[in-house]
Amino acid sequence: MSDEGSELEITSAKQTVDPIKSFLSGGFGGISCVLVGHPFDLTKTRLQTAAPGTYSGAVDVVRKTIAQDGIRGMYRGITPPILGVTPIFAISFWGYDLGKRIVYSLTPDRTSQTLSISELAFAGGFSAIPATLVAAPAERVKVLLQVQGQGGQSLYTGPIDVVRKLYAEGGLRSLFRGTIATLARDGPGSAVYFATYELLKKQLSSSPETLPNGEKAPAPPLSLPAIMAAGGTAGVAMWSLAIPPDTIKSRLQSAPHGTYTGFMDCARKLIAADGVTALWKGFGPAMARAFPANAATFVGVELSLKAMEKLW
Repeated sequence: MSDEGSELEITSAKQTVDPIKSFLSGGFGGISCVLVGHPFDLTKTRLQTAAPGTYSGAVDVVRKTIAQDGIRGMYRGITPPILGVTPIFAISFWGYDLGKRIVYSLTPDRTSQTLSISELAFAGGFSAIPATLVAAPAERVKVLLQVQGQGGQSLYTGPIDVVRKLYAEGGLRSLFRGTIATLARDGPGSAVYFATYELLKKQLSSSPETLPNGEKAPAPPLSLPAIMAAGGTAGVAMWSLAIPPDTIKSRLQSAPHGTYTGFMDCARKLIAADGVTALWKGFGPAMARAFPANAATFVGVELSLKAMEKLW
C-alpha cells in the first residue's frame, strides 16, 4: 500500500470506531457519568420542579435533602440512570459513529477523510434520535423518583413500581411522556457536545513539531488531563444550551396527569406563572455537574476504547 493510502487509512480510523467498541465504550462512559454527576442532577431536578419558595438555592437543596434522608438522599433515583444511562450513552456513542458513517456515505467524492466541525455536529445531533427512545422513559422514571419526598410523601417504592403505576395510568403514552422535550434538549445539545469535544481534542493533541518534509509530526497520545479538559468543556457547552428544554422536560415529566397537554403548553404555563427566568432554574447545579460528570464520561470512553483496542 502506498504512503498516501496508509495516511488516509490512519485519518479515517481516527474519525470512526468499530460499532461494537463505540457501543461498549459509550456504556462505560455512561456509568462514569452517573457515579460522578447524580447528586448534582438531583439538585438540579429538585430546583426545577419544586414550588416557588421551597428552596433558596442549590446549597439549600443539598442541606435539606441530607437533613431529611442523609447522604443516601443525594443518590435518590440513581438506579434508573445506572440502568438507563448505560444503554443511553452506549446508543448515543454508537449513534454518533453511525452519524459519521452517514456523512461519509453522502460524500463519497470527498478529498479529505477528516470531518468538518459541522459534519461532526450533524453526527452528534443524529445520535440523539436513537438515544431518545431509551432516554425518554428512563428520564421519566428518574425524575419522578428524584422529586418524591420533597413534600414528605413517597408515592413510589422504586423504579419498577414507577413503571407499573405509569403504565396503569396511561400505558406507554404515560411512560414516554416528555419524549419531544427530551429530543429538543438532546438534539442540539449533542451536536454541540460532540463537536466541542472533537475540536478541543484535536487542538490539545496537535503536534507542534514539523518533520523535514514540512508535514506535522504524528500527534502524541491524548493525556488524561487533556481528555478531562475536553470532555468537561464539552459538557458545559452542551448544558449551556440544554437547560431551558431540560427544565420544561422535568416539569412535564413530573407533573400530575393532565397538567399539561404537551411541550409548548408546559413552556407557556411555566413562563406565565414564573417568568422567562424560570426556564433557567437549575442552571447552577447543571453547570457544577457538567464539567466533572462529562470529564468522567470521556475518560471512561477513551480508556475503555484503549483497553478494547488491546484486546481485539
